[in-house]
Amino acid sequence: MKRRIVFSAVVAIILLACLSFRDNSNPAIYANGFQTRLNQFAEAQKFLLAAIRKSDLKDSSHVVRIRMAIDEARLKMKGIDFWMRYLDPLAYKKINGPLPVEWETEVFEKFEKPYRREGAGLTLAALYLDEPEPQKDSLIQIIQSGLAATQSYTTDTVMKELASYHHFFLCNRLYLLNLAAIYTTGFECPDTTRIIPELCAMLHDVRGIYELYNESFPSTPISNRYLGLYDSAIAFATRQPGSYSLFDHFTFLKAYVNPLFNINAAFIKDYGVVSHSLIDYSLNKQSNSIFSKKLYNGQNAKGIFLRVKDSAALAEIERIGKLLFYDPILSGNNMRSCASCHKPAQCFTDSNGRTALAFNHTDFLSRNTPSLINADFNHLVMMDGKHISLQHQAKGVIGSAAEMGGNEADVLRKVLSCAYYKTAFIKLLQYTPQEPEVSLEHIASAITYYYCKFSEAAAPFDEALNRDRPLDPIARQGFNIFMSKAQCATCHFVPQFNGVKPPYIGSEFEVLGVPADTGFSALSTDSGRAIINPAVQTMHAFRTGTIRNAARTAPYMHNGVFRSLREVIDFYDRGGGAGRGLQVDNQTLNGDELHLTEVDKTALIAFIESLNENIRPDIPPARLPGSTRNALNKRRVGGVY
Repeated sequence: MKRRIVFSAVVAIILLACLSFRDNSNPAIYANGFQTRLNQFAEAQKFLLAAIRKSDLKDSSHVVRIRMAIDEARLKMKGIDFWMRYLDPLAYKKINGPLPVEWETEVFEKFEKPYRREGAGLTLAALYLDEPEPQKDSLIQIIQSGLAATQSYTTDTVMKELASYHHFFLCNRLYLLNLAAIYTTGFECPDTTRIIPELCAMLHDVRGIYELYNESFPSTPISNRYLGLYDSAIAFATRQPGSYSLFDHFTFLKAYVNPLFNINAAFIKDYGVVSHSLIDYSLNKQSNSIFSKKLYNGQNAKGIFLRVKDSAALAEIERIGKLLFYDPILSGNNMRSCASCHKPAQCFTDSNGRTALAFNHTDFLSRNTPSLINADFNHLVMMDGKHISLQHQAKGVIGSAAEMGGNEADVLRKVLSCAYYKTAFIKLLQYTPQEPEVSLEHIASAITYYYCKFSEAAAPFDEALNRDRPLDPIARQGFNIFMSKAQCATCHFVPQFNGVKPPYIGSEFEVLGVPADTGFSALSTDSGRAIINPAVQTMHAFRTGTIRNAARTAPYMHNGVFRSLREVIDFYDRGGGAGRGLQVDNQTLNGDELHLTEVDKTALIAFIESLNENIRPDIPPARLPGSTRNALNKRRVGGVY
């Protein structure tokens, strides 16, 4: 088997050499550099395996040697991480997976059941050594799985990618995004003392990749301007303290990573870079800043009106959507509207209590009302990921007996009894040939298009990154703490500070151990994601929400148990539910205390406040469209309750 793999790689390299005759490129040099580094990493994995086999895991000196071998293998991995994460992300989970099991639902898989994907490799090996009684066979299996996955990078499919310049700029884009969101946070480096040394080693290694690339593809080079700025980034990181809690994440991102992303975006455009990889599914080629609201596409705000480009038609859809958002005609009793729970004056959430009043006007809903602002930057909607689109969510709420108590057929009849709605929707049918009659999908799409307009606003933090506006020094300090010792950024990823990490194709769920009350007398009984996808790992898991506008959207957590940001920060600081003594066997949040100081917590809140977006105020409509049914003309803007 090994001979066949090596033979395939040799054939591919010969093919690369033949292709070089077409222009002045010589991809074989580049491919050989890749192969050399891959071999070095494989040898480091084999050395690690040998060290484990010779060890006694009850002997602390043997464990130290294994950890040193893991560190060395990680450094070799960082030398090729640039390619590995992009060219085969599934294999990478075996090489350096952050979790033993992940249930994936990526954007291009949303219509299918979630996939169970096994993790293995270096991160999990390091974590496994911390277990009370690690077993040698289990540790060997973790590393063997990674070594086997490494062989997937020797296939003809990968070598074919290396023959063209196209993949390089896409690899580089993902690398820069990970520099911003992953590599400095400890997301996949369990030893926090190694984060900055690994970063510096990777920066140097990628500089060598750039040289290999320019030598092999002189017709589409990385410019001297880019290389000069990159060298400055290396110098900056090298001068920084070795501790990630002292590293200036803000300056690194603002002065180096984001400008480098901008230049690389120009390369992608100018060189006509083409992608055939699903890993690029959500990313927007037109975005030239990591902190652009157009960086990636999470949801289709237009829904069924996706084909509409005409500005007048879009304006009409927005007008209809606004009216419907405030119109209780969508509810079963004509007394409850979308605005009843998603109050525009409260960032489209409900801050009046832990959870909103139920449809029966007596009980309360089981979950806190999430803000609709920036909801379109999630791939799965609702806290448990129940819906795959905003339109599904809107229809689900309208038909929910606990929320709006509507009936689809009745809602349609009522809406079309209003001349304004009927005329407008019939006129818009020209854009929806796939559904030639007015449906609930049209209604839901108008509503989502309306409220997604509020997701376009920027925050002072964005302005500081994109337009060189000043940022309060305390907020800057808070961002650096957020990215390091507070460990917030290992779940809330740049730039939306939600659970969507590079390459922004999936929404992550976390188990925090949220209590039923502030006295931590019991764990919340809400099963979360397990309701949708039953599994041990998904029990009590909830989709990671955005921190944008969080200072305005109390209460917090799925059950609204915490009333202030300070309570939330204290909860994380103590290690979540497990840290407070609750039994949460599958908690993904680190259960150890973070030891945040009062200064740290104050700075964190200042940073979160810098994410308050400049959202234009919304004025409710003066009146609602009249109906041919007199009883409906008594309905009130925004509903009664």
